[in-house]
Order: sequence, then C-alpha cells, then structure tokens
Amino acid sequence: MTRLRWPLTLTWAGLIAERVSRAFWPLWTLIAAVAAALMLGLHDFLSIEAFWFVGVAVAVAGLVFAALGLRRFHWPRRAEAVARLDSAMPGHPLAALADSQAIGGGDAGSEALWRAHRARMAERAAQAKAVEPDLRLSTRDVFGLRYVALLGLMVALVFGSVWRVGSVGDMAPGGAALAGGPAWEGWIEPPGYTGLPSLYLNDQTGEIAVPVGSRVTLRLYGEVGALSVAETVSGRTGDLGAASDAEQSFDIVSNGELRIDGPGGQTWEVSALRDLPPQVEVAPEMGDVSFDGQMSQPFRARDDYGVVGGMARFDLDMEAVERRYGLAVEPEPRAPIELDLPMPITGDRAEFSETLIENLSKHPWAHLPVTLQLKVEDAAGQAGRSAVREMHLPARRFFDPAAAAVIEQRRDLLWSRENGKRVAQVLRAISHRPEDGLFRSETAYLRLRVILRRLETLVDHGGFDAEARDTIAEAMWDLAIILEEGDIGDALERMRAAQERLSEAMRNGASEDEIQRLMDELRQATNDYMRQKMQQAQRENRERQQDGEQPNSDNSLQMTQQDLQDMMDRIQELMEQGRMAEAQEALEQFQQMMENMRVTEGQGQQGQSPGQQAMEGLAETLRDQQGLSDQAFRDLQEQFNPNSQSGQSQGNEGRSGGQGQGQSHDQPGQGQGEGQQPGQRGQGQDQAQQGQGGQGSLADRQEALRRQLEQQRGNMPGGGGEAGEAARESLDRAERAMEGAEEALRGDDLGEAIDRQAEAMEALREGMRNLGEQLAQEGRQQQGGQGQARGQPGQQQNDPLGRTPGQGQQVGTQDNLLQGEDVYRRARELLDEIRRRSGEGERPEVELEYLKRLLDRF
Repeated sequence: MTRLRWPLTLTWAGLIAERVSRAFWPLWTLIAAVAAALMLGLHDFLSIEAFWFVGVAVAVAGLVFAALGLRRFHWPRRAEAVARLDSAMPGHPLAALADSQAIGGGDAGSEALWRAHRARMAERAAQAKAVEPDLRLSTRDVFGLRYVALLGLMVALVFGSVWRVGSVGDMAPGGAALAGGPAWEGWIEPPGYTGLPSLYLNDQTGEIAVPVGSRVTLRLYGEVGALSVAETVSGRTGDLGAASDAEQSFDIVSNGELRIDGPGGQTWEVSALRDLPPQVEVAPEMGDVSFDGQMSQPFRARDDYGVVGGMARFDLDMEAVERRYGLAVEPEPRAPIELDLPMPITGDRAEFSETLIENLSKHPWAHLPVTLQLKVEDAAGQAGRSAVREMHLPARRFFDPAAAAVIEQRRDLLWSRENGKRVAQVLRAISHRPEDGLFRSETAYLRLRVILRRLETLVDHGGFDAEARDTIAEAMWDLAIILEEGDIGDALERMRAAQERLSEAMRNGASEDEIQRLMDELRQATNDYMRQKMQQAQRENRERQQDGEQPNSDNSLQMTQQDLQDMMDRIQELMEQGRMAEAQEALEQFQQMMENMRVTEGQGQQGQSPGQQAMEGLAETLRDQQGLSDQAFRDLQEQFNPNSQSGQSQGNEGRSGGQGQGQSHDQPGQGQGEGQQPGQRGQGQDQAQQGQGGQGSLADRQEALRRQLEQQRGNMPGGGGEAGEAARESLDRAERAMEGAEEALRGDDLGEAIDRQAEAMEALREGMRNLGEQLAQEGRQQQGGQGQARGQPGQQQNDPLGRTPGQGQQVGTQDNLLQGEDVYRRARELLDEIRRRSGEGERPEVELEYLKRLLDRF
C-alpha cells in the first residue's frame, strides 16, 4: 500500500477536478466572460443605468450557477479513488488483495495456491499508475460556451488592460473617480486618406497642427459640470449640446483654440492645415509619335497626400482649323476625347511622372488642331487642371499619295455627312484612270470602287446615317493601310521612300523627334525589304534545283541582318551627335549597298531554318489569298457589268489573280485548275461565266487555303518572346477571317467575302512582320544571324550575353548596350510594359506575383 499512495492520491485529485468542472463550468465560464468584457473596456460604452442592469443580471446568474454547482458536487471518498484505480488494472488486484480465503483453510496445498495468487496480485498492484480524470464537457456544453469565454479572456489579456477594470468605480456615485477628482481624455484622428497617425491629447501641449477634417473626441469623467469644453475650431452654430457633456465629438475646419476648463484642464492652439488641390502639368518636351501613330505624352502630377485618378481631354480648336474644302461646312457635334491618365501601381502618388500612351489615328480629329488639358483628383474630391496646350492631334501619317487622298476624304466624311456627295466625286476622280500607276494592285483599286458604289448608293437613296458613315469610314481606313503598306513586293519602293524622307529631313534640319520617327520607318521598311529579298533568293534556288543547277553561291562579301542594324544604329548615333555630314554620307553608302544587295543561300531548301521555311510558306499563302480575292472581285464586277468579263479577264492575265485560279501552283488544294492545260479555263471561271456555282468553287478554294494555313501554323517553329506570340495571334485571326470568307462565299455574299479576305491578308502581313522580328531577335541572340548560324569558318562566336571573347580576361561586344538618353527611354518603356501586364488579371498567378516583385524592386 506504500507504493500505491502516490497513484491513489493523484487519482483522487483527478476525481475532485472532474466533479468540480462538471458542477461549476457555467460559473467559471461566466466569470471569464465578465473579466474579458471589463478588461477590454466594453462597460465604457454603457450608460450608468445599463451598466447597473447588466451588473445585477450577472450577479444573479452567478449566484444561480454557484447554487447549482454546490448541489451537483459530491466530495469523492477514498474508496471511490481505490475503485477507480483498481478498475484501470487487469484482474482488479486491489480487490483481490483485500479478499480472504473462504474455503480450504488448513489445507497446505490450497493455502500455497492462495499465497501464490496474492503474490501475483501484489506484483500487478505495484505497477499501478494514476488514472487520468475525464474533463470532457461536450455533452453538457454543447455550444462550446466555455471556449468562447476563454478566447475572449485571452484576447483581453493580449489587447486589453487590467487597469480598465478600475474605471467601473467611476460610473457609480461616491466611487473612486469622485474621490480622486474629475478627469478627461481626448484624441484627434486625421482623415484616413492622409495616412497620418492619431494624436492623444493628454500627451499634447501648446500648438497642434492637423489637417482640416480631423475628428476630435473628448471624454469627461467625474462630477457632471466639473469639466467643460470650449472650442473655436469646428465652426458649429447649431446642435451644440452642453459644454459639460460626458462625451463630445466634432471636426476641425479652421484655426482656433481648443480648451478644457476645470480641474486639470488644458488649452491648445490648433492650426488647421488646408488640403491643397492637386496639380498636374504636361511635360514641356513634346511626346513621341511612333510610325503607326501611337503617341506618348509625358506629364507630371503632385498632391500633398496623393493623387487618386485623372483624365486627359482633347477638344477641337475650331478657331485654328483651316475651314476650306471638306472642312468648310459646319461639323457634326462630337464629344471631346477623354482618356484616363495612367497612375503608378506602386509607390507614392504624392509626386510622380507618367506617360499617356494612346493611338488616336482613327479619330476624325486626327492631325487637326486640338487643345489638351489634364485633370487630376485627390481623395478629398478636389480637382486640379493643367494649362491648356494647343497642338495637332498626333496620328499616323500617310506618305503614299493615294492613301493620303483616301484618308483626307475619310476625314471630310467624318467631319460632316453633308460631304458625302463631294467625297464620292473625289473618289471617282481618283479611280478614273487606274492604269496610270496610282494603284499598286488591282485589289486596292477594286476595293476603292466598291466603297465608292456603296457611298453613292447611300447618298442617292437617303440611307446615309451615322452607322453607315462609320462603316464606310472603317473601310476607307483599311484601304488606306493597304495603299500605304502595299504588298510585300513594294518593300524596295517603301525603303527608298523612307531613305529619301530621312535624307531630306537631315538636309532641312528637322527636329530630333521627326528624325527619330523617320529612322523607325526606315528600319521597318528595311526589314520588309530584307524579308522579301530572302524569299526571292529561296524561290530562285528552288528553280535552279528543279532545273538541275547548283544553288548560287560565291565568295562575295557577306553581311548579316545584325550588320545592317549596326549600320543604321551608327547613322542614328551620328545624327544624335549633330554630325549630319557624316550621317548623310553613311546613309548614301547604306542606300548603295541595299540597291546592290543580292541575297543568296548556300544550301538551297535543305539549308533553310524552320523559321525561314515558315516565312516562305506564309508568303505563298498570302499570294494565294491575294489571287483568290482578285478572282472574287472579278466575279463581283461581272455580276454588275457582265459585258466587262472578257476585258477583266484579259486585263488580269498574269497578275496575282492568276495565282488564285491555280494556274501556277503545285501545292495540293490551292485551286480547281490543277492539271489543266495552259489554254484551259478553271472550273470556277466556267461556272462564273455561266452564272451558276462560281461562288461554290471559290468557297472550296478558300477552304483549302484555310486548311493550308492551319497546317503552316501548326508547323511554326517554337519560340518565346512577344514577337512569336503576336505572330501566332495574327495567324489565328487570319484563319478566322478565312473561315468567315468561306461562309460568305457559300452564301453568295461576295461583298462580305471580299472584306473577310482583306482582313485575312492584313493579318497574314502582320503575322509575317512579327515572325520576321522573332527571327531577327533569335539571330541577334546567336552570333551573327544567318551566315554564322551555318558555321562559316573563321568567324568569332559570341557568348550567351552577346559579347565577343577578347584577349586574356577581356571581353567585348558589338553594341554599346547602355549609353545616352535612350537608356532612360527604354527603362521607362519596360516599366510601363510591366505595369500593363501586372494589371491583366487573366495572366497566371505565378506571373502576376513575379511582375509585382519587379515593381516592388524597381
């Protein structure tokens, strides 16, 4: 029993705890809840009457719970502890040790057996351990109220104060507050948008400077009337209440005095800081305008607490408009252009600089005099406006005469519908003699004639409403783009024109912005020309292989596309340094080199990279689509003028329309005329001549062309970067446009089919440009682009960073990577792009988190 004393004592204590918790859990739950409320100061929000009512209710509940607990509680006896301990061991050894031998007394064998049994039970009893009490109350406290009270007590211990319990005496007459005299406390809370901390008035003395709109809260304790509040900062005239009210709140609206009169009172001189309206200004330097008309207008904004939003407004400057030709009539009312100003995603908005980027080339006010005014707002609702700047609305410029004429007539048409008849007359005059060379392709001419007929029909029959006007204006814009950019075969002419414009700008002392824009145009035209020359070389090599000849290769000087880029960079660098004579000489050398350039391939088709093969395939698809569109135009003309069928067929012989008829293609599914003799007509032409089924034949050829594009899109080389993704998106649009053209052809809607085919060709051109940019980027990342990728001997390889190995530990590079003001422009553009992407919620979460980390760092 000596060994059992400690386990037995612990088991007995566990029984006491078990019965106490079951009997008195409501009482200690109530005590914990009341203590938490007092420590958190919740009683301060009650009136004296409510406090006494709650106090009495809590006291009654406590007495009831205590009485019920005493009734349920029974003090455990020692025998109950022994029974609890004995029941936890196998065989109940304690009960066995307390038993005596009932039979067999005097029998030696029976007594020996009994002694062995008691010894075995004594060994088990010596191993006894205290039994844990069962403190679970889930069957009694089904709602877990004890845990709620315990959680509240823990929160009060962490965030509350034991000293708050002492303020209970202040609520009763004759309490500690009256014994210690009156007291007060107060706070001043500035408006949330200021981000300023609250001020505890008990710690403030003398002068206080706070923003207008700050909230003052004062609490007076003790005998009513012992303390009073006097102030001249709120400007209140009504609903003042008594100066001795226990709690007072008001806002600061002006400078003045805040005073608490009475024992322990204090006085403060309050300075109300006005929230100044925000300020914004357009940057003195003029924004850049890209070759496609996208403007970049910098601006600066500031506010004492931060700008929350802004807007840019363009209004037409009627006094500065030259009212002649199509602008002589009164314009139709048009709302001002309002654009949201970009705001910093991270960082302080109290003072920042940003750039408004937008392309307004399609707007009716493009290149017309406008006034620009910026407006920003702060969190208080105050607005600030910039000075009005007079300017011409930035937009794309068209240098091709026909394209410029179409854009001018489009502007007149959008200016007022009264110009409809005049615009139709001008368009008819432009398209009077197409054989004079004004139109590069028959497609552009036929598109212009379709637009002209629609316009004349609407004007003559009174159906020229706003919706029809906007539709014709969009078609005229698409036509101007085709006339300006032309087909890929016009790349050399565009490059020459860009070189001439740049040379003339240098001779005339043009501004840096104008030279930069012309330089960008030259780069774009040069890339298009190089792409076309490469495709021409590929076709020539295939023809030589078919004739059994070896591909053309010689030992002439070889240059890569990166070398050409370096030459243009050198020309731009000379212009930026003001060395115009040297820049002019370098530009002339560049012109001569491009005129005499001959692109060759060393191994013909086998030597092409997947990207080059994809580029060639897309060029073939573009020519096939061009031919198919020409055929659709001829069929449309035949519907309106059957007598012109023969003339149109003869006039189009040998042009791109023949390709659409399948006369010179050996790819499957590109025409109905495969295997025909040169003098035969295709099935599509026969049916078109008979007026039956011609559209069905064109639809089949359009479907075959769409399937060909789908196969080419699947075989495009993989590669990351924005250019590669943009190329795939453009080809997707082209495929959808081809599908729409196919449906229109099957529905005998040639006009709709022609529009969809034009969209497909535009998307194909854009996809080829993007693919060319991707190939150029890959070439720059590798050493030397085309020629070095073939492993030509004697050429030095670059490391992954684009540096050329030098002597010893030195490394070099072909480019001056970071120099001049261009560094800041590129950094700004990169930051704008990161901000734009971080605002696209459809991007993957991993990418968004990475972009946010970049913004936080830079």
